[in-house]
Amino acid sequence: MKLIDPHIHMYSRTTDDYERMALSGVRAVVEPAFWLGAPRTHPATFFDYFNHLLTFEGERAAAQGIRHFTCLALNPREANDPRVADEVLRRLPEFLSHSSVVAVGEIGFDTLTDAEELAIRRQVEIAVVAGLPILVHTPHRHKPEGTARTMRILEEMRVDPARVLIDHNTEETVGDVLAAGYWAGHTVYPVTKLSPERFVNIVRRHGVERVLVNSSADWGVADPLSVPKTVQALRAAGVPDPEIEQVVWNNPVGFFGASGRLRL
Repeated sequence: MKLIDPHIHMYSRTTDDYERMALSGVRAVVEPAFWLGAPRTHPATFFDYFNHLLTFEGERAAAQGIRHFTCLALNPREANDPRVADEVLRRLPEFLSHSSVVAVGEIGFDTLTDAEELAIRRQVEIAVVAGLPILVHTPHRHKPEGTARTMRILEEMRVDPARVLIDHNTEETVGDVLAAGYWAGHTVYPVTKLSPERFVNIVRRHGVERVLVNSSADWGVADPLSVPKTVQALRAAGVPDPEIEQVVWNNPVGFFGASGRLRL
C-alpha cells in the first residue's frame, strides 16, 4: 500500500529515516514549518530555514524515492516574539510561489495569546491571496478551547472548511472538527499525542471521510514509521484496505491536491 505522511518534520530526522520510510511504503511527505526547539532571534534565520525546506530537504527525500512537499508559516510559538514575527509575516508571501509549497502552515495557537490570534488572521489572509490550503496546529494544552477558538476565527473570516486541515486532533476535538466540515488530522506520537490503538478507535467511531493520520516526527521521542505502523493496527482491527487507503493516501491527496502542486 502506498502511503503519505502528511505532517512530518524531516529537518530533524536523518537520511536513514527516509530510507526506512521508503521501505515501509511511504511515497510522499508533507513537511510543515515548525519551531526548531530553541527561540530564533533574527527573522533571517526563518528565511534560511524556508529555503532549506524548499531545496535540500527535497533532494534528500528524492534520493530515497520519496516526493517532498512543504507548508510554510510563522509557527504559533514564535508568533509571540516581536523580534521576528512582523518581518516573517511581511516576507512570507515571497516563498509561497515555490512549486513544492502545498499549504500555509502550520498556523494556530500555542498558549492562546492575542499575538497568536493576530498571526492566525494575517496568515489566513496570506493563504487566501496565494490560493493555498491552510494547515492548523492545535495546542498541546487547552486543546478543545484552542480548537474551538480557531474555528470561530475561520468562520468569522469566511474561510471554506474544505480548504482547512485542523491537525493533532484527539477524541476531545475530532467530532466538532468533522461536524464543521474541516479535514481532521491525527498525530500518532509515542508520548504526547495518540497511540495507533486510540486512532483505530477514532476511525471506528467517526469513519474515514476527511480523516488523516501522520507522525509529526521531530526532535522528540518520535517515530517516522508511525503511519505504516498505524496501517498495521488498522488491519489488525479489521478495517478494510480501501478504507485504510483512503486515510493514508486518498485523503492527503484530496486535501493538499487543492494547491494544484501535489505532483505524484
